[in-house]
Formats: sequence, structure tokens, C-alpha cells
Amino acid sequence: MKKYIAIALMPVFMISCKSKAVVVQNNNTTEVVAKKDNKAIEKHYENKLDFSTLSIRASARYEDEKQSQNVTADIKIEKDKQILISVRFLGITMAKALITPTVVSYYEKINGTYYEGDFSSLSKWLGTELDYNKVQNLLIGEAFDDLRKGDYTQTIVENLFRLEDQKEENIKKAFYLDPEKYLLQKEEISQPSENRKLEINYSDTKTFNQGTIPTSLVINALQPKGTTNINLNYNNISFNEELSFPYSVPSGYKKVLIK
Repeated sequence: MKKYIAIALMPVFMISCKSKAVVVQNNNTTEVVAKKDNKAIEKHYENKLDFSTLSIRASARYEDEKQSQNVTADIKIEKDKQILISVRFLGITMAKALITPTVVSYYEKINGTYYEGDFSSLSKWLGTELDYNKVQNLLIGEAFDDLRKGDYTQTIVENLFRLEDQKEENIKKAFYLDPEKYLLQKEEISQPSENRKLEINYSDTKTFNQGTIPTSLVINALQPKGTTNINLNYNNISFNEELSFPYSVPSGYKKVLIK
């Protein structure tokens, strides 16, 4: 069950994984660049995707220290309004999640359970602020935080612009942009007080009339209980089609409570 929910709710729970801080060594000058003067951030948002709807058919591989599983995932996005993720194994829907700006819902088939709640309750439970925009941004290859609203320490690491958030004291965040098109290549979430690490890598971009989107996402989460890896490959992408977002919890399922 865990593997199906992890993929269906990947953008929700993976974003919020707290992690141990990682120190990056380099010989370049470090400087704090104010948001109004940061050309890398300005260029990053020139790549913003322009679409009304987005449909993705993906192959996904879940792996932890005990199990691994290959599945398919259908991802539908109505920009800024709703996201529907369906996870299937051998053509059978094993889990489904519907995410809107106000509600997060999912159900999974094996244990017959479901959840429905808002972002405030999830944020409190997970210990970090979470919202719809962060989820949507992760799936389309934009920084899950709005980089225009913060100040960042900027360095060059492995020929990438590394922007580290200066606002957060307990949770550290870093974003890596390529120096040519300023597309997001990697983002990290870390917390020194926790023995955990989250890293999201993007690659294999494809350009459409609506903009450029990565077609390969690799998510690595390290926790005290072990590691979780999710590889997501976008096999088919289409924009601005008329999409339906069918979601209903099957009868007899038990509600999961988050305290």
C-alpha cells in the first residue's frame, strides 16, 4: 500500500520531508543577492509554462529498502485549480489523489482507506508550510517556493547557480538552475535537527509551444527508517485539452485521521 500512496501523493508528502543539512564545498565566492537584483531568478521565471490544462502519462518506479514496484501514473492538471493523480498496476487503479487549493484527498485500494483534509492540517502534521502552488510547481519543473519573494545566497556549484534560502532557520532550502536557460535542475530541503534528506532532480527537458518541461524526475528521500526513491518519467504530455477530473471514494472505505 505504501508505494502506491507515496506515488499518488508524491508532490505533497515528498515536498514536506525534512532533511539533514548538506554542506556543499566549492571554491567560488559566496554572495547574498537581493531578489530585485538576482538575474538568475528573473531568467528562471521567463521559462514559466503557459497552459490551461496539462495531461501527463508517466511510468513510475518506487523503491525502498524492503520493496520495489513499477507502476503507471496519470497526472492531470487544471492550472491553479486542481490536480488529479491516478496510480495503476497492471491496469488496475490502486490509488488516486485529488489536490485543490483548499482540499487534499486520496484513497488507496489495498487497505480500503481514504483521507480528506486541508493544507493547514497537513502543514501542521508535517511541520512545514505546504500549499497547492508548491505541489503544482514540483510537477512542472518550477521551484516549489516563489524565488521572487526571498533573498538567497548565490554560489556556483558544478556549473549550476545554487540559490540557498536565507529566511528559514530550521528548514534549509536550495535550488539549482542551469546557466544557459536557467531551468531548475535540482532542489533540496534540509533540516539540521533531523537525520533526513530530500533531493529532487530534473532532466530530459522537452520544449512545446507552451514552454519547456522536464520529462524525468528523480526523488530521493533519506529518513532514519531508511531511504525511499521514486523515478518518474513523462512518456506522453499534452496541453490545453478538455479534461475530466473524476474522483469519488469507493463505498465502504475507512477514513484516515491525521492528528
